[in-house]
Amino acid sequence: MPDSPTHVRASAWEWARVALLSANLLWTTLCLGGSLPGTRVAMVVLTAALLAVHLADPLRGMRAHPAGWLFAPFLVYAAANVAWVSPVRWLGWIDWINWAQTAAVYWVVLNGVEARACRRALWIVVVGLGVASAALAGYQHFVNPRWIMLGRTQADQFIGRSSGPFGIPNSLGVFMALLIPPVGAQAFGPGRTRAVRALCIVALAALAAGFVLAVSRGAWLALAAAFALRPLLSRGRSFGRRLAGAAVAVGAAAAAVAILYFSFPMMRERADRFVKDAGEHSRPILWRGAWGIFREHRVFGGGAASFDALFEAYRPEGFHDQPVYAHCDYLNTLCDYGAVGFVLLFGAAGLVAWRCMGARGFAGAAFTGLVAFALHLLVDFHLKIPALAMIFATIAALVTADAWHVRRAQETGAPLVRRLVRGAALLAAAGALAVAALWAVPIYRAEKIRSLARATIDKMAKAGNDVSGQGAILASDRVSFERAVALDPENAQAWADLAYVDSLQALVVPKETVGLGVKVEKEAARAVGLCPVIAEFWIRRGTGLDMQYRWLEGGDCFVRALQLAPTRADVWYYQAYHLSLASTETGAALAATELCLRLDPGFLLAQALRQRLRAGLKQPP
Repeated sequence: MPDSPTHVRASAWEWARVALLSANLLWTTLCLGGSLPGTRVAMVVLTAALLAVHLADPLRGMRAHPAGWLFAPFLVYAAANVAWVSPVRWLGWIDWINWAQTAAVYWVVLNGVEARACRRALWIVVVGLGVASAALAGYQHFVNPRWIMLGRTQADQFIGRSSGPFGIPNSLGVFMALLIPPVGAQAFGPGRTRAVRALCIVALAALAAGFVLAVSRGAWLALAAAFALRPLLSRGRSFGRRLAGAAVAVGAAAAAVAILYFSFPMMRERADRFVKDAGEHSRPILWRGAWGIFREHRVFGGGAASFDALFEAYRPEGFHDQPVYAHCDYLNTLCDYGAVGFVLLFGAAGLVAWRCMGARGFAGAAFTGLVAFALHLLVDFHLKIPALAMIFATIAALVTADAWHVRRAQETGAPLVRRLVRGAALLAAAGALAVAALWAVPIYRAEKIRSLARATIDKMAKAGNDVSGQGAILASDRVSFERAVALDPENAQAWADLAYVDSLQALVVPKETVGLGVKVEKEAARAVGLCPVIAEFWIRRGTGLDMQYRWLEGGDCFVRALQLAPTRADVWYYQAYHLSLASTETGAALAATELCLRLDPGFLLAQALRQRLRAGLKQPP
């Protein structure tokens, strides 16, 4: 029989790993799941410290669990994809860091958290986070529906649904679905003391409440499907017993749904809307776009993190959402990394799942939660949320260690070899810290600075403020964008935003329009050079050329923007404005304005431009 890892005695190094990972999970989860670039600075430092402590541990064995190595080929391939395939490399590296961090957590927990006490402590932290998230969900539902973490306000589309610490109700729903099966096993399984059973029942009740308050149809269906599939996937039982177990699970899920439907108005509203829309409305649009991208780039994909940029070619008229992700992690990976990346990642995950399928008891219940999480990835992007990805990796590693046993052989080899391996491990630990501090942290800091400055400009535009009187704000934003490009010169969006703020400065100091236009053109050209597939970057360059009275050259840029995003109303507005600068193109400008308003009838700037153009046509020659 293989040695069980739970009988290993905990060391100070192992407790240090547990403490670092716990701090990371707490910080990242409670900061909107790590969705903001500013909160990721501490996250990546804690992850690097976790990996460094693991590598520097003198008690760590030289041999690692084989499951951890399965994901290394994907990480190597993904890095190559970012470097040579992705058209949005600055976003691709952010995506890669998230993958690397998830793999690092899985590796460290699988190979470095073996003692029973340490594993129990990790479970307590994760379940405690779940209970705290459920409590926040209750506050949102019963006290302040607009409250979310970090002083932000909940989006109107989510009012009435609780999101806990994440800001997105579906994220809360899948978190609860991940934890309900193992906590339920602890609450009602055999061999528990009364105190433990009572605590677990309380925790389970809190998780169930959070699960309901999230009003996540996908999470409900995923958990029900996981309970139904689990008996079918169990080994060592007859097919009849497995089928009976699945039928019982389906019946219990149907009864729970019926109770919620008739007792919970929000559930009834969401279910009725689901039936009315014959399923989903917006997600199929995204899925068709992702599939279209994959069909054009079958082998290596469109490039890491490229979905949002390449989706514009597949955007239908009237669809105004900015999706960012494909709302299906499987399709998102397929269109970003192609068939090669999909097989490397999910092939490895499938092999681990196959080896863990026979898990029983508490590990088996935790595996059911992992199945629910995996099923929900069909309709959402949870692996893009750092907190959820790390929690999933943590639980997956704990289940893998329980279900996929490997013999812990005695370390052998010459002393010189052991010293060389030890030295290499220390160098790797130092390298992890250096990479985090000198590369990952600047990337996140640059994106934080850029996004905050861009938010002030967007807020100004949305409010309809007179930009000519906002010189001080624009000057401050320009300093921020300059700092962002200094921290991360590969951030094409930061270069485009720098061009944007300089073009707005021309409204503050009109006499400097030509000189500012030279700056705008240069900065936008840098953005286009780094990423030629985003329409906004060509618009910025065209604006800079127009500011220099190089109208014909600017026109080529606006045409290129239209080729990249033919159904975007704002792109047609900029084309119309560009055409309006030439007195001979008033009719063409008006036609472009009409098309813009067909795509988005509420586009206020286009309405004002149309009115001005019509007035100009009515004037006598």
